[in-house]
Amino acid sequence: MKILVCPLNWGLGHAARCVPIIRQLITEGNDVVIAADGFPLEFLQLEFPELRFLKAPTQNVRYSTGNSQIWAMFKSIPRIFGNIFQDHCWLHRLLKQEHFDRIISDNRFGCWNKRTYSIYITHQLMVKMPSELRLLEPIVWRLHRFFIHRYDECWIPDLAGDENFSGDLAHRYPLPENAHFIGILSRFQQLKNIIPNYTYETVMVLSGPEPQRTIFEKQLTEKFSKDTVKSLMIQGLPQEKQTSVQVGNLTKVSHLSTQEMASLLAGAKKIIARSGYSTIMDLQALNCLDKAILIPTPGQTEQIYLAELHKKCR
Repeated sequence: MKILVCPLNWGLGHAARCVPIIRQLITEGNDVVIAADGFPLEFLQLEFPELRFLKAPTQNVRYSTGNSQIWAMFKSIPRIFGNIFQDHCWLHRLLKQEHFDRIISDNRFGCWNKRTYSIYITHQLMVKMPSELRLLEPIVWRLHRFFIHRYDECWIPDLAGDENFSGDLAHRYPLPENAHFIGILSRFQQLKNIIPNYTYETVMVLSGPEPQRTIFEKQLTEKFSKDTVKSLMIQGLPQEKQTSVQVGNLTKVSHLSTQEMASLLAGAKKIIARSGYSTIMDLQALNCLDKAILIPTPGQTEQIYLAELHKKCR
């Protein structure tokens, strides 16, 4: 089959967790085309240089510099709905030009079409709202459910039982009729014979929208550049040519290959990362979740919830 894969540009997590799906589709002999923008596009081009890529409409969301994202999210609402409409129209035009048998959208609400079998990937069926807006959670859940029902299927990257990783996000409310759990998704889960690299005591993994990614980088650089032991920061900036900078005992690299990153995470004594869901799945796939310090993006309610959830689990 000819399959179009469309991950959301909201950090690298959505693109990263599409990696095992794309690998499986290729193994099955399908013709896979990837539509993305920004860093997800560059990341997937590095992972799959042999595939064809399309430039999807830009959906970059920018966070506030402060500890609350409420106002930033409210300001983004018109843009988010505009992005949904833009995606839907873009896909409609694309399908007039060429045929696809399947569309797989990771959290892009508008990438569905009535004439093509469409699959939606999300772990966040309910959206955690700030405490001041908690009463809106059922309304936002129903709104998300409306978009989920535009698709033929909804894939939830998690486990169905009590031993799950998303908690309330996928387990609090009844599932949509077209939804089912598919297990965890990680770019690392199909790697074999990972040899731990013990060069660095602490490995930091940066991700997420700006400006919070850069703020986090500056905070960690100030702390670990003065440390007495070697540390590594993976900046989460995929590009064709990898860059590396030494600041005291801290080495900063723009990005690493999947194999290199797996080896360094396996060998680290301590891992510092955002508490994004894809990061949690990656660390679980490498059996490294127990040595991770998960620091949520300020004001990002989903990450605050996940950080607390997995802190309790440990």
